Amino acid sequence: MTLDRRSFIKILGSASGVALAGCAGAPAVSSGSAGEIMAKTGRRVVVIGGGYGGTIAAKYVRMLDKSIEVVLVERNKTYVSCPFSNYYIGGLMKDLSPLTINYDKLAANHGIKMVYAEVTAIDPVAKTVVTSGGTLTYDRLIVSPGVDFRTEEIEGYDANTPNLLPHAWKAGDQTILLRKQLEAMPDGGKVIISMPLTPYRCPPGPYERSCLIAHYLKTHKPKSKVFLLDANPDVVSKKPLFTKAWNEYYKGIFEYVPGKKVTKVDASAKNLIVEGLEDHKGDVVNFIPPQRAGAIAVKAGLVGADKNWCPVNATTFESTLHKDVHVIGDASVAGAMPKSGYSANSEAKVCAQNVVNLMNGKETIELSGINVCYSAISDHQSVSIAGVYKVAEGKIIGVPNSGGISPADFSTTTLEHIYADSWLKNILTEMSS
Repeated sequence: MTLDRRSFIKILGSASGVALAGCAGAPAVSSGSAGEIMAKTGRRVVVIGGGYGGTIAAKYVRMLDKSIEVVLVERNKTYVSCPFSNYYIGGLMKDLSPLTINYDKLAANHGIKMVYAEVTAIDPVAKTVVTSGGTLTYDRLIVSPGVDFRTEEIEGYDANTPNLLPHAWKAGDQTILLRKQLEAMPDGGKVIISMPLTPYRCPPGPYERSCLIAHYLKTHKPKSKVFLLDANPDVVSKKPLFTKAWNEYYKGIFEYVPGKKVTKVDASAKNLIVEGLEDHKGDVVNFIPPQRAGAIAVKAGLVGADKNWCPVNATTFESTLHKDVHVIGDASVAGAMPKSGYSANSEAKVCAQNVVNLMNGKETIELSGINVCYSAISDHQSVSIAGVYKVAEGKIIGVPNSGGISPADFSTTTLEHIYADSWLKNILTEMSS
């Protein structure tokens, strides 16, 4: 399959999220340790991170130019989607299998070389990526490392804290732990969710989680209550929709408490301390720490003056700090585009096209970014927010009069719940095939 510029933009501009078919006749995949494929014989793009951004960037570089070797480095052989993991926490999924993908078909269909290893260093001058399995050289590097936590800002937080106060903001073991704690909690218990100041991964995520935990309690433990401590002064995403859901469906079970920035934890006592003044103790405590770009981005000097996020060129997503290194997804400073799975998917496609163009001496294309984000408010209702983005004066902005949120009367929530399920299946298929 070969994509010309017009076809690529057409695919990118579609907000349906429909997965693309595998590439017929693709070359056989080489996989394993970095040592097995370390030798670079031609032009090479290395991609770090096998999530919403990295898989798509690797796939599209190969789709656009088969002469470019692509190596995707990922520490795990499976990936669990953070989007929709709240379904599992709230009891709407029996296990994490609907959220889990592997890389076998992606690699085989597109001739992507997989390296399952930990990235320990990036040398942008020597153009090398050091992994636990060996060192890879590159012509261009795409980094999609997701987020890590600024736990050093929280007094009392240590390596054992997430075992007692799970964040569940990286899907997998933490997701399972939080659900088990909810199931074990006696009826009449108190659940506390603590969310950080913006920016953080998935702006509506904590609010969706509060709805689904409240739904679980209403169904299974009606004497219990959930409190959402928001470090922000007000709801930062889909405010009228979440407010309506809280008031209509979860009154007496849920309480929203804004302006509560946690600065200290006592994990053994399951206690959160706000600004050193207020104690908030629960039977189950879901503490989501403040966030920054993934650790490798910080270590490689890709973060800006704030030491948290990676500044990039708004058109190519090339780092403004290191040449030939591109950063996409949650870790990047992408202007008006939120830190979401669909944003990462959209950014990856534009980045891949521009990486190929730059390597072939062609003009770069303009960003045409999209984002759609669904949030469940009950077991059969969802709401959404959508946006379209472009570059203006060197910054990514929302296209005026585009996008918007679901109707305030909840007239489409049941249908949008079906759309959400379809979106998940399609985007995970696109990532894994």
